[in-house]
Amino acid sequence: MSERTSDPKGGPKSGPKGDSEEWKARGVFLRVFVYVFATHLFAGFVWILFYVGGHADK
Repeated sequence: MSERTSDPKGGPKSGPKGDSEEWKARGVFLRVFVYVFATHLFAGFVWILFYVGGHADK
């Protein structure tokens, strides 16, 4: 079996190099990227709704 197992807290077990902090930093970066992308996608959708609504025949 592999020597590297999961930590009880859910993250990877830190090895001799202390890569647990690097793993956490990557997780934070990924989460921030997804949140920013999703927010911009939602804002673009709302902008399109206002644009189409403003140019609709009344």
